[in-house]
Amino acid sequence: QVQLVESGGGLVQAGGSLRLSCAASGGTFSRYTLGWFRQAAGKEREFVAAITWMPARTKYTDSVKGRFTISRDNAKNTVYLQMNNLKPEDTAVYYCAARKIGTIATLAAEYDYWGQGPQVTVSS
Repeated sequence: QVQLVESGGGLVQAGGSLRLSCAASGGTFSRYTLGWFRQAAGKEREFVAAITWMPARTKYTDSVKGRFTISRDNAKNTVYLQMNNLKPEDTAVYYCAARKIGTIATLAAEYDYWGQGPQVTVSS
């Protein structure tokens, strides 16, 4: 059973940066597709970014392209989300997710494991 533990959330001013980390234990983590989703208050969970195993293909939702970068370190069983030039509309709970099938996926239902979700708050 894969367990995902996230860290790195917090409060930041608009234009600032944060890096989220998600450490995994159990399972064949290195072969999984990994993703980040977010859920703002009163809204549905939405796809943010995903990265496959090998080759490491990435995909981003349009609103974060050029500002967010997803990466993974298979030796450390960790996936990262570097978030730059943050905007108030990025405020949400951010969830790390793992998918056993190694292709890109953007729907929450396509992921098998989830982290607990740290809060990211961007003040204007």
